[in-house]
Amino acid sequence: METRDNYQEVQEAPQPHIQLTSSIGTAKAIIVGDPKRVDTIAAHLDNATPLAYNREYKSVVGTYKGQRILAMSTGIGAPSAGIGIEELHNIGIQYIIRVGSCGAMKSAIGLGKTIIAEGVVRDDGLSRRYVPEIYPAVPSSILLNLAHRHAPNAYYGIIRSHDGFYCDNNQDVESFWANKGILADDMESGILMVIGRLRGLHTLSILNNVVLYQGDITEGINNLVYNENSVSHGEEQSILIALNILSDQELENH
Repeated sequence: METRDNYQEVQEAPQPHIQLTSSIGTAKAIIVGDPKRVDTIAAHLDNATPLAYNREYKSVVGTYKGQRILAMSTGIGAPSAGIGIEELHNIGIQYIIRVGSCGAMKSAIGLGKTIIAEGVVRDDGLSRRYVPEIYPAVPSSILLNLAHRHAPNAYYGIIRSHDGFYCDNNQDVESFWANKGILADDMESGILMVIGRLRGLHTLSILNNVVLYQGDITEGINNLVYNENSVSHGEEQSILIALNILSDQELENH
């Protein structure tokens, strides 16, 4: 069982929520919602070292193909993700890839399929506090170009970020956006890309579809929790895509 004593000491004045400092020694990070997914990423890293576990923010650092990479969870939704992203920026992180789950808004997208966001409909509340809605939420061009190299068969397009699973009008709202060509929805990609652009970060969102369009949300999320085969495979694929992008030599030359 994990205890605080299992985690590497951080230097003085760590960030208040993520409990990390620039001593992590990397500018590259993968963020996820679920703290358990940090362990899944750690299994792919060499010399994986746990760093901190405070609230929803669990972190580990290690190397992949010789590149030092941080993995950290942020919990569910824009507010906690926004805090994590701001504090990662404060300690020198320059590249952030979100590896998360989503619900498809196209019937052709099956469970476990990878969706990479070219832009985000900002239907969350927090990003509006940063900047008006006319400001676009778009990924880093260099990370998006590398995504096409490492994940040529993924679905690419616009997604939507929102704030709640259980709103009474969810079905009507999703039908509206599906008819506008939106591929999927999640809860964190919008705030990631807005803060990223405002703070000069390179960001990207790689999503694993866990809910079929007009499917049962409860069933879809439980598939993720209980490692249903196609969903579990999709999670592994999205993690490997992110790791390969962050370890690509082109970033070293950027």
